[in-house]
Amino acid sequence: MNYVIMAIIALGSFTIGILIANTMLKKTIEKKNQHIIDEAKEQAENIKQKKILQAKEEFHKLKIEHDKMILEKNSNIATLENKLKQKETVLSQRFEEFQRKQKEFAQVKENFNAQLEILNKKHTDLDKAHKAQIEKLEAISGYSAAQAKSELIESLKAEAKTEALIHIKDIVDEAKLTAAKDAKKIVIETIQRTATEQAIENSVTVFPIENDEIKGRIIGREGRNIRALEAATGVEFIVDDTPEAIILSSFDPVRREIAYLSLHKLVSDGRIHPAKIEEIVSKTQKQIENEITEIGKQTAIDLGVHGLHHELIRMVGRMKYRSSYGQNLLQHSREVANLAATMASELGLNPKTAKRAGLLHDIGKVPDNEPELPHAILGMKLAEKFKERPEVFNAIGAHHDEIEMESLISPIVQVCDAISGARPGARREIVQSYIKRLNDLEELALSYPGVVKTFAIQAGRELRVIVGSEQLNDKDAQQLSYDLSQKIQSEMTYPGQIKITVIRETRAVAFAK
Repeated sequence: MNYVIMAIIALGSFTIGILIANTMLKKTIEKKNQHIIDEAKEQAENIKQKKILQAKEEFHKLKIEHDKMILEKNSNIATLENKLKQKETVLSQRFEEFQRKQKEFAQVKENFNAQLEILNKKHTDLDKAHKAQIEKLEAISGYSAAQAKSELIESLKAEAKTEALIHIKDIVDEAKLTAAKDAKKIVIETIQRTATEQAIENSVTVFPIENDEIKGRIIGREGRNIRALEAATGVEFIVDDTPEAIILSSFDPVRREIAYLSLHKLVSDGRIHPAKIEEIVSKTQKQIENEITEIGKQTAIDLGVHGLHHELIRMVGRMKYRSSYGQNLLQHSREVANLAATMASELGLNPKTAKRAGLLHDIGKVPDNEPELPHAILGMKLAEKFKERPEVFNAIGAHHDEIEMESLISPIVQVCDAISGARPGARREIVQSYIKRLNDLEELALSYPGVVKTFAIQAGRELRVIVGSEQLNDKDAQQLSYDLSQKIQSEMTYPGQIKITVIRETRAVAFAK
């Protein structure tokens, strides 16, 4: 029982203790909480005060900057106001100046109008006085003003024409002297700067052989091999007593070249019979055609002539196997091209166009067929067909005066063609025809009245005509040289050009005894 009571008492004491401890703990917690709250409030107040201070400082700083900005703006506004005031002052002054000048201008205008009225009045009076004077002069002279004016104009016209003719003659004479001098200089320099070897083409080719046995094999049984060669090549094979040589004769250099190469291949091969001959000749013809194209291409490259049609290139290559009066046509065309380019450069023209026209000027001599046309006209038509420029095909067509020259390149090509053909040794003529041409030249000049003697000199490139001074005067001598040049040009055939010099001299003879 006592234990129970004691336990109850102990339990009650424990419970009371717990309650008391709980109460004390609550109070302690409340105190702590209150302390924390107080500290938090104090911290919050401190933070608040700091933020308020920072805000005030920031506000103060912003206020200072704002005040400064306002001061600057006010200063700028004041500056602008001052400038506006100054401009207003200047404008006011200018406006006052303008009003003053306007008043002065009005006054000057009034004065000008007054002076103009005075001048008009004086002009009217002067016209009246002039008319009165003219009437008096007409009455005294018996001529009207129109008649006197007409006679004066006619007199001045005659005088002006005389003076103009004198000046024109002087200018023409000076121009002729200068032009002749410059032309000679250009031509001489062009010739000197273009050095070309001259080689005369023959109409025969000599084929060397080792012995007469080969001659017999070439002739063949009953001459069948040589007949086959002549039939296949169109060349005459002359096998005579000439030792160790066979002569190939033809006017066509291409045929002679094909025959020469074919014969060389046959002799080297050793098998010579009609079937082999036809085979070798056919192959050689194709080889020559390829060589012709390559020669044309190489010539165009050497001269710097680009963009030629392939047919024109082939024609240029064919020129190697053509000749004109013994002068190789390709060599002649290359020389004309170089001469024309040099002369065009001297005259300030396009040297490339001149070189192109010079190279192509004789393509009418190497067509695939032979139409009934002069070679210059045919060459012009070919160049036009293959889209050459107008100045090029005009130069080709006009280099022998078949058509009218339309550009400065045309006379250059004509002159260079004459220079190339007239070089000493460039061309060959038969002696009889050469002598006959010189005799005809002299006889032609002797047929004119007043001609005493004639001399064809410089291989027929100059004709000197001596006339009687009693029968012809200076003007007649000048006319004679012109007439002779035209007649020679129309009636005779000759390479290059012929210079006609008419000499008229007066001799006074006396004897001292």
